[in-house]
Amino acid sequence: MKPFHAVGAWLVFGLAALVAVLPLDAAWAGDEPIRVLSFNIRYGTARDGRNAWPLRRELVFDVLRRERWDFVGLQEALRFQLDEIHRAVDGFGEIGVGRDDGKQRGEYSAILYRQDRWFAQHSGTFWLSDTPDVPGSKSWGNGIPRIVTWGRFVERKTRRAVWVFNTHFDHQSQPSREKSAHALAASIARKTEGEPVIVTGDFNAGEDNPAMRYLLSPDSGSPVHLRDTFRVRHPKATDVGTFHGFTGRTQGDKIDYVLVDRHFEVLAADIIRFTRDGRYPSDHFPVMATVRLIR
Repeated sequence: MKPFHAVGAWLVFGLAALVAVLPLDAAWAGDEPIRVLSFNIRYGTARDGRNAWPLRRELVFDVLRRERWDFVGLQEALRFQLDEIHRAVDGFGEIGVGRDDGKQRGEYSAILYRQDRWFAQHSGTFWLSDTPDVPGSKSWGNGIPRIVTWGRFVERKTRRAVWVFNTHFDHQSQPSREKSAHALAASIARKTEGEPVIVTGDFNAGEDNPAMRYLLSPDSGSPVHLRDTFRVRHPKATDVGTFHGFTGRTQGDKIDYVLVDRHFEVLAADIIRFTRDGRYPSDHFPVMATVRLIR
């Protein structure tokens, strides 16, 4: 039996040495899902009467508490709304800036992230304009600044990296939406160098809009190939409207998305039509996806 024990000992030693030199993500056997939310929360200074921010903010907080979201892409968030969210909901880090001055003025396309699982290694914001590094800049027919906030997030346990981009395209200018789609795709291709990508946003564009076709069609010429997580799970759904103007209607275009690239398996996706006592968290339905990195 002694020779057997010797072989066993050397085998254990060899496996331990192999694990020690492998990258941590290769050595780890887990596959914890990643939960993503895209949520236009409606800017908090709007004169919305019974739907004003102070009367619905608890519903927003409840949406943010309902899952352990890994990443939340917010649109139309003002600084005071973000501060209230952080006071009400524990555990989120944040990246992003106000679109008017690159600091705190104007709406954010902020990304909230689960701090106990991820840390933001790199992050930034660029403007959807001919001068993307100039705060407050606008071009292409949009009358207000439009931005993309992005971050490279590293999982603390495995050291795997995931890139998250969050945006809000213009609501009036179709040329702006199309040029924004091209700028977003080009930035993803340039920054990520083939690493996993998640995109959240209010694109103000339905599924047949050329801006979305450019991002989602394999033959569009886009440098990145993204998939709509909702359509992966619900290819034939028809009542898919996500802007409802505080009415709860489900008709119309789906203009809010969680997109992923080829690195992800889509486990679940949905439009969250949460309401309480006839009141809605926002004039948009939030959209969610649960995905898993393909190992």
